[in-house]
Amino acid sequence: MVQLIDTHQHLLYRDRLTYAWSDPLPALAEKDFTVADYQQLTAGRDVAASIFMEVDADDYHGETRFIAELAADPANRIAGIISSCRPESDDGFDAWLEECSDLPVVGYRRILHEVPDDMSQSETFRRNIRKMGRNGKVFDMVYRADQLGIAHEFATGCDGMTLVLDHCGVPDIAGGERDSWKKAIADLAELPHVNAKLSGVLAYCAPGTASLETIKPYVEHVMNSFGPDRLVWGSDWPVVNLTSALPDWITIFRELISDLGSDEQAAICNGNAQRIYGVTI
Repeated sequence: MVQLIDTHQHLLYRDRLTYAWSDPLPALAEKDFTVADYQQLTAGRDVAASIFMEVDADDYHGETRFIAELAADPANRIAGIISSCRPESDDGFDAWLEECSDLPVVGYRRILHEVPDDMSQSETFRRNIRKMGRNGKVFDMVYRADQLGIAHEFATGCDGMTLVLDHCGVPDIAGGERDSWKKAIADLAELPHVNAKLSGVLAYCAPGTASLETIKPYVEHVMNSFGPDRLVWGSDWPVVNLTSALPDWITIFRELISDLGSDEQAAICNGNAQRIYGVTI
């Protein structure tokens, strides 16, 4: 079985941090989701390493510092960190980049699908993102399907760096809308510095409908648009628990790529992640 690098592992440690966004979600509220939990769920499933993805903790500086402590232990198999950031403001931004240069940070993300559309349209935001690129860091983009035109404008303005589109562009699977999302994905795929992450899609299914059959048309369109050399895999655990479970998602993902050649599968499973994020297994 081809080894996986999980490029979207969330961890929640409520004895160290708080996560206000999770409070209204029964599947996540008041629960810990630790490295030990993750390793139990992935045991025997050939997950070689993970990249921690920021969880929008209330103290995002503290989150990155704490995960860096976890990453220092090889047993945790955390190959890198995608840290939260606030590029919309110059206040403290450079200092945060400098601090992160001494931590195992391989990239950054700013939650954009739950903030005003104009946040990523400001020159301050884009200038600060380009600073990340000059430092060799990746920026993960997370936009809703109806925001993908904004994502394209943003990506065009940051063409000197590597970008990764999270969660297949957040398609409205439950609502059944596909045509405008498909075109927007195809447009983004024309930009060679944009990559896509096969993650999150099960969470966008209507309750009781999360399955291979439901998500297959969406994932296949992303795969066909970007090609095997610009795709990575992510678990989105524990958010995946909202409609499914991590072991099920791993099984579904492997089925989705089963018709590809061995080299293409290896690229999507781990090779692209190593190249894009600069991690190793």
